[in-house]
Amino acid sequence: MSELAHPQPVTGAVRAYHLAHEPHPENGTALGFWLYLMSDCLIFAALFATYGVLGRNYAGGPGGAELFDLKLVAINTAFLLLSSITFGFAMLRKQLNDKSGTLIWLAVTGLFGLAFLGLELYEFQHLIHAGATPQSSAAMSAFFTLVGTHGLHVTFGCIWLVVLMIQIGQHGLTRENKRRLMCLSMFWHFLDVVWIGVFTFVYLMGVL
Repeated sequence: MSELAHPQPVTGAVRAYHLAHEPHPENGTALGFWLYLMSDCLIFAALFATYGVLGRNYAGGPGGAELFDLKLVAINTAFLLLSSITFGFAMLRKQLNDKSGTLIWLAVTGLFGLAFLGLELYEFQHLIHAGATPQSSAAMSAFFTLVGTHGLHVTFGCIWLVVLMIQIGQHGLTRENKRRLMCLSMFWHFLDVVWIGVFTFVYLMGVL
């Protein structure tokens, strides 16, 4: 009676296993986030172009020289630019693995961001009280859409900032949190650059 043949394992064969936690591709997040920022550039480019076409159509109402308070806008611009500087300080503390220093500078950045939003809402309330609503003219529709979209981005940035501060407070400056902080830094500085365009193209040119 012949013996039953047992299958022998094939030597030299390489078996592929899928890791439960896939290693993050190097620079994958940065590339993906740059692509997102480029898409955001297209959105703001379309809004700037729309304002360029409609920005002088006030439908017989008051123009930018009567509506815009450059001193208020300059203070608001300073708030946002200072927030960009304080974010830079937070990134420097991150490089030194200083958790508390990073959190302090992120908190200062968030306060500047909230101050910016507060003044922007005050400006919107002032314009609406003066009768310059989004429905009053094509220029004001374009204005509120452009400036409001930027303000919405800053709002999301502040929310992201708070969430990231909580994550850093709980888990420290891990590799993942450093990567998230880098993405938020790119987003925040991008908003500063966009606001420089808004300040120049909308407010300064609007009062001329």
